[in-house]
Amino acid sequence: MTDTSVQPTAEGTPQLSQMERVMDVFTAPSKTFTDIKNGHRSWWLPFLIMLVLGYVFFFVVNSKIGMRQVSENQIKLNPKAEERMQNLSAEQRESQMKISAYVTEGIFAASPLFVLMMGIVISAVMLGTINFGFGGKAKFGSVLAVWMYAMMPSVIKTILGIIVIYAGSAPESFNISNFAPTNLGAFLSPTDTNPALYTLATSLDVITIWTLALVGIGTSMVAGVKRSAGYIASFGWWAVIVIASVGWRAIAG
Repeated sequence: MTDTSVQPTAEGTPQLSQMERVMDVFTAPSKTFTDIKNGHRSWWLPFLIMLVLGYVFFFVVNSKIGMRQVSENQIKLNPKAEERMQNLSAEQRESQMKISAYVTEGIFAASPLFVLMMGIVISAVMLGTINFGFGGKAKFGSVLAVWMYAMMPSVIKTILGIIVIYAGSAPESFNISNFAPTNLGAFLSPTDTNPALYTLATSLDVITIWTLALVGIGTSMVAGVKRSAGYIASFGWWAVIVIASVGWRAIAG
């Protein structure tokens, strides 16, 4: 995970710094992923950027919305959960709301661990898919580095979420599951829209698609396979998850 000074690679090209890789992933992603392919797999800077912005977002949500309000809003978006709360006594509801607020706060606090775990799991899945499914020769460290840099567009969504909150978003309508206007679901009412349709609309997210495209490009490059193989692997798994989520919402209601 440590970064080293700029030095020649085996191919005779200079190693990029991590900051250069972060900048290039937005403007010239092939440069970032070529550098990773050349063996420069350090990824602590993008992880640190996501960590810092994540905690800034946590501070803004906690100060402007409040963890209790966040929890109450999530319960309102789940008719079954709301019905269960209504069947409790006043004391029981208060106790449940306190627990829910603490859990929500704990999830925020542990978000770096979740990001890291998610990166490890997804990288392992992508490694198996690209190597065994498409004959690639990627290494786990390279795929994990690709994932971390490919996640950089997510900071734009976090920043947009902060802007939305400071712009005067009503605390009672704040949805922590969809806090920025980067997908079709952000322009629909989660309570008045069919759950399956709302899940599908939320999945059609500009930042998610951008990230998946970067994962496809980067994975194909470090694996030495056609770019189409990387796209099939990244968007293929995404499609499976979306179909499963929409199907579950259609069944559960």
